[in-house]
Amino acid sequence: MDKVLKISGKIIDVLGDFCSLLMILMIINVFYDVIMRYFFNDVSIGMQELEWHLFAAMFMFGIAYTLKEDGHVRVDIFYEAMSVKNQALINIFGSLVLALPITILTLYYSWDYTFEAYQMGEGSGDPGGLPHRWIVRSVIPLSSIFLILAIFHVLVTQLKILISPTQSESGE
Repeated sequence: MDKVLKISGKIIDVLGDFCSLLMILMIINVFYDVIMRYFFNDVSIGMQELEWHLFAAMFMFGIAYTLKEDGHVRVDIFYEAMSVKNQALINIFGSLVLALPITILTLYYSWDYTFEAYQMGEGSGDPGGLPHRWIVRSVIPLSSIFLILAIFHVLVTQLKILISPTQSESGE
């Protein structure tokens, strides 16, 4: 179980590093776009589209990393006062009943959405925009796969908490 956690955790950590790289690229892109627009009166539709493509990829891939790091938003009024085992039960419930079904649906429907864009050769509707819209669309199914991996990581982590003896049971 520990080896599975280590491998899945490492994959998701690399994904988090990739999100950091996307953020840096987005900042550079925005900086360039602002300098060109306000100092040289030169506007690039492609660079503006690249901004939202980078942001979309960073956001979508970041969901899995945030889940693994337990950084998602939650109302801690009751949760924080619960025992570690009850918290684990809530995390398992949330993962299986809330996160996993919507992630599977997103993955299922996004394959066709991405493939259609690829088959049509869809690009930007704006002159000077980016071609190959399927690339940004492919982020949706890919991020869903990583999110399923993160949900699996959370489940294994929480199951490990549930099956481990509590401090009072182990005599510590």
